[in-house]
Amino acid sequence: MNYRIIFKLMSVIMATLALAFLICLGLGQAFDTSLREDGVFQEWLISTGIALGLAVIFLLLGRGAGNRLLRKEALTVIGLGWLTASFVGAVPYYLILDEASLGDSVFESASGLTTTGATVFSNLETLPTSLLFWRCLSQWIGGLGVVVFFVALLSSLGAGAKILFSHESSGNSADIESGRIQSGVLQIMYFYLGLSAACAISFHLAGMDWFDSLCHMFTTVSTGGFGTYNASAAAFNSPTIEWLMILFMALGGTSFFVLLRVMRGDWKAFTKNTEVVWYYLILGMVSLLLGIMLVGEMGWNQWSTALRDSTFQVVSIMTTTGFTTVDYQVWPPVGHTMLLLLMIIGGCSGSTSGGMKVVRLAVILKVCRLQIERAYRTRVVRPLYMNGRVLDKQDQEGVINFVLVLGVVSFSAIFILSLFEQQLSYEGGFSAVLSCLFNIGPGFNEVGPTLNYSYFTEKSKLFLSLLMVMGRLELYAILVLFSPSLWKRFT
Repeated sequence: MNYRIIFKLMSVIMATLALAFLICLGLGQAFDTSLREDGVFQEWLISTGIALGLAVIFLLLGRGAGNRLLRKEALTVIGLGWLTASFVGAVPYYLILDEASLGDSVFESASGLTTTGATVFSNLETLPTSLLFWRCLSQWIGGLGVVVFFVALLSSLGAGAKILFSHESSGNSADIESGRIQSGVLQIMYFYLGLSAACAISFHLAGMDWFDSLCHMFTTVSTGGFGTYNASAAAFNSPTIEWLMILFMALGGTSFFVLLRVMRGDWKAFTKNTEVVWYYLILGMVSLLLGIMLVGEMGWNQWSTALRDSTFQVVSIMTTTGFTTVDYQVWPPVGHTMLLLLMIIGGCSGSTSGGMKVVRLAVILKVCRLQIERAYRTRVVRPLYMNGRVLDKQDQEGVINFVLVLGVVSFSAIFILSLFEQQLSYEGGFSAVLSCLFNIGPGFNEVGPTLNYSYFTEKSKLFLSLLMVMGRLELYAILVLFSPSLWKRFT
């Protein structure tokens, strides 16, 4: 293990957090109109000092690291980087809010950076403006990932940057057409910035003030779900804003590689990509079915309202954003089942969404169909196509293995949480684990759309925080940290 390169890259993550803290301090003062910023200036300076101090320490420890980055160093940086960032990002919550425990602070920080959107706070309107801004900004930073940001800036990493990008993001670095990974990641960042600007301006034109526009832009484009009001998106009571959120949540859950190709004029990229086609078909079909359910079984009078509310919840859940406009807890069980399936599926690979990813669902279903055919046609040899290309055996096995590991982790986590929270209902515990592991936020029963995670014990909050990071990094970058062979000294 080359520890020096790990420390060198960790210093960049800490410096990024320090800069973000300073931005929150400045903009909090600028946007504050209700004296909510009184007494938090010193706490922000301390938070910034801690992040900068760690950046300097890591930088000194990483002197003379060189540029050689192997796969195990990349995994270690990503795993340790997100865990450390979650703890450092918790410092402002812990220092500013007297009622926030360590578990509360780490949970909120991890939820922000992993774009989960679960919260332990019940009165958002009373939080300091700068802290509300940090909650939302942390999700925007986590949308593409701190690691992606500094990979784009550290061109000296060479081939190591490709390893970092492919492990941090759910995309495949081979999807970037550019010969240099740094230039490809920069293209993704520019697109992310452009989409963010379009979203913020649209929200402002639709009636939000600039503070709410920026905060909700951060959490919509990143498919995070944090807001500035307890009522989430319902606080604005605006069909226009809801449809805009639907649009930008859906785009945030679409593969950025495909969107980039569309931006370059390749309009057929949308229809040629199997995952994107499946993604929008699922969104459209389930939205329509839930809309019919709301009108038929629940007696909603206006079809337009039912369709808007069903579409909003479907897009919010499938993209793992977590915004809510209605209490879907009161919907019939069939509605819960559909939303639960959407939680598991998630958005597209190469997007800011969590979940299993649509591409894996497509591969699993295709493999299952092929195996069923082979049950009565044992000699059949049929290739499996994705995006018009043959998917080789190794990739198929990789998807199957990931889903198996995901299932083992999910059910193990449900068992562990049930030991920590013995008064929790099974549906509440099941959905809490899935919501955190798949980076969704709200669940059912005790963690439904109108409730939060504040009553969980400290150890449960820390455990769920770990699940959030595991889900954001798609398991392996955290699981390998527990492998002793990973830590053997680099030679």
